[in-house]
Amino acid sequence: MNAIKEARRFIEKNPEDASARTLARLVLSLESDHAFELASLYQLDYDAFNLAIDILREWRLDRYYAGKAKLFDLSLQLTELPV
Repeated sequence: MNAIKEARRFIEKNPEDASARTLARLVLSLESDHAFELASLYQLDYDAFNLAIDILREWRLDRYYAGKAKLFDLSLQLTELPV
């Protein structure tokens, strides 16, 4: 199971839990490009901390693939322009 799905399930099952709220803030921060207080990760228990790290890894990888897709799209458009 990927970390993003696991986080979603954890947050859905535990909306009042402090760890769930921290993970939710992390996701919102990543999506909106706003600052996130890294020190709040150290307040998470070991499993939630590892989940947060996995979210960061997956988010970074998704950004890489999104950038690659944009480059491919731009390259395709360029090759279709008359010379």
